[in-house]
Amino acid sequence: MATQGESAPKHHKATQNEKLVIAASSLGTVFEWYDFYLYGLLATYISVQFFSGVNETTGFIFALAAFAAGFAVRPFGALVFGRIGDLVGRKNTFLVTMGLMGLSTFAVGLLPSYATIGVAAPIILVGLRLIQGLALGGEYGGAATYVAEHAPNNKRGLYTSWIQTTATMGLFAALLVVIGTRTVIGEEAFKDWGWRLPFIVSILLLMVSLWIRMQLNESPVFQKMKDEGKTSKAPLAEAFGKWGNMKWVIIALLGAVAGQGVVWYTGQFYALFFLEKTLMVDGATANILIAISLALATPFFVFFGWLSDKIGRKPIILFGCALAAATYFPTFKLLTDAANPALAAAQVSAPVTVTAHKDDCSFQFDPVGKNKFDAKSCDIAKTYLAKSGINYTNIEAPAGTIASVKVGDQTFTAPDPAFLSGDAKKAAIATYQADLKGALTAAGYPAKADTSQMNKPLVVGILFYLVFLVTMVYGPIAALLVELFPSKIRYTSMSLPYHIGNGWFGGFLPTTAFAMVAATGNIYYGLWYPIVVAVGTVIIGLLFLPETFKRSIDQ
Repeated sequence: MATQGESAPKHHKATQNEKLVIAASSLGTVFEWYDFYLYGLLATYISVQFFSGVNETTGFIFALAAFAAGFAVRPFGALVFGRIGDLVGRKNTFLVTMGLMGLSTFAVGLLPSYATIGVAAPIILVGLRLIQGLALGGEYGGAATYVAEHAPNNKRGLYTSWIQTTATMGLFAALLVVIGTRTVIGEEAFKDWGWRLPFIVSILLLMVSLWIRMQLNESPVFQKMKDEGKTSKAPLAEAFGKWGNMKWVIIALLGAVAGQGVVWYTGQFYALFFLEKTLMVDGATANILIAISLALATPFFVFFGWLSDKIGRKPIILFGCALAAATYFPTFKLLTDAANPALAAAQVSAPVTVTAHKDDCSFQFDPVGKNKFDAKSCDIAKTYLAKSGINYTNIEAPAGTIASVKVGDQTFTAPDPAFLSGDAKKAAIATYQADLKGALTAAGYPAKADTSQMNKPLVVGILFYLVFLVTMVYGPIAALLVELFPSKIRYTSMSLPYHIGNGWFGGFLPTTAFAMVAATGNIYYGLWYPIVVAVGTVIIGLLFLPETFKRSIDQ
């Protein structure tokens, strides 16, 4: 662990060289996050282009799963590139990771669709996402370590907070490019081929990023270790093979980063997907509203980084997690009221319930695109609701009961497939779904959100609050992780918990949460995932996480 001592460098104002380090490291990382998050922003289009062989609900979950695939391998990237960074240096390592990220993103823009090359398309897409994830696994630890090792002791939170802005700024840049492209070429062209342009132009950002990073020198802390022959010969063994260091990896993960990860992805990705898929806000409007909230909230990354130099990293991170857990349910319900008031009103005036025996109900997810969910009455009853994103409550019925859906005061009994087959079965299901759709429409359930009825200032305020929570937990996290570990294995040690927390706990959040919603019918049920993780982080952090903001990181 990094130790506190009298050998800490003298506090000083930022030099021109340090300002260049912050600017160059941050700008390069912005471009890398831009590459990584384009996929998340365009998941709806990607599901159509690359997963068109399955039904709509499954296709979107698959698209989110491919999005999560990039996160799944981030810890492995952390191990591979963290080790290289501790062996050969910070600078050259993140030059390699940047090249891998940029070329993979560019390739997504050129990849033929499912309609052109069949199942090879999603397989190649997932492969490219895996390369991106490996690259990002090596990028963040290098950038954060590099900046922190240039910073004076009393400003590490402030200096590294600029790195913390880069994920949001990368998302913001991606939003601007997507919004600009949609505006210039129109929605139809964007849906057909224009979605590829933001991926293709990333090659220009790659060239700029590489040039910027090549102007930098090696970290002074690493250079000193190298000159003195004190660099680690086996970073992985020292970082994870010795309990003295491994316990801090575990504490950092469970007592800080896991909660930070789920708050991050709830505020900046799940909120976007919730707007589009659940509240049926059109993609262009959702992107603009998210972009405004990001622009308003981003300065608070720097504020909380600065504040952590004054009062510590731990209280800010844990309070942010606690506040998120306490307020997510009312916040997302208020978001429904503001973004789609017709939907919110219909849920109150004409709540939907499904009465069925639990053994007759399948999980509405089709991994191979062959299941039509028509073998049991409960499946038929729920299929239309799942596809339409309708919130409903399950009521348990005795075995053998034919499933029914109640919309307000009207009840619709699903066809019983035991007595139907062939064309008769198809006709009965079609009639049932048409009747159900008519009842939902009559009850006020909208086909999509009406932007003229939307309370846009309130929506922006809610989204701002969600991102504000992100800034609390994310602004100080880099400084805390750097300060927990000794310099010779810092890159390796801090990268693994960061990328498990963000790559696994956070990256899998959209997929997991939407699957939870699909399984229960409750549009808010997916929020239990980030809430439980955030509460766990608060408890473990309070008990085991040390405060680090007064430590020297030169040892």
